[in-house]
Amino acid sequence: MQKAKTGDQVTVHYIGTLDNGRIFDQREADDPLIFKLGAGQVFPALEEQILGMAIGETINVLLSAEQAYGPRLKENLLYVPRELFPPEQALEVGQKLRIELAGREQRIMRIRRVDDNQVLLDGNHDLAGCGLTFALQLVAIG
Repeated sequence: MQKAKTGDQVTVHYIGTLDNGRIFDQREADDPLIFKLGAGQVFPALEEQILGMAIGETINVLLSAEQAYGPRLKENLLYVPRELFPPEQALEVGQKLRIELAGREQRIMRIRRVDDNQVLLDGNHDLAGCGLTFALQLVAIG
């Protein structure tokens, strides 16, 4: 029986849930996840669990926040004076903005709070600080 090993292209179906049971993502037959083991395309801790699996095998994988998107970091919060945005620009909580930081680095940040004086931008991934569970099935190797 063929088992998944580093360098193999694998196809998986999964349902990803948070600790509270909310589904954050799922990939099923009509849209499977296909990636190469060892290429760094998915979380390393998830790859480790897939290594050695056989086609048709199913597992539940629990990843801590540190193994997934990492902790929420205060350093990724940026308070910006409202006056730096054009007055006609609508700013809404939850909206994503592409901003240019010093050194010409561009980042996608989400608006977390807006008032007349300042805008709070958050550069953390939406799932940072969350443990993730994957109910996963290996569908194909190669």
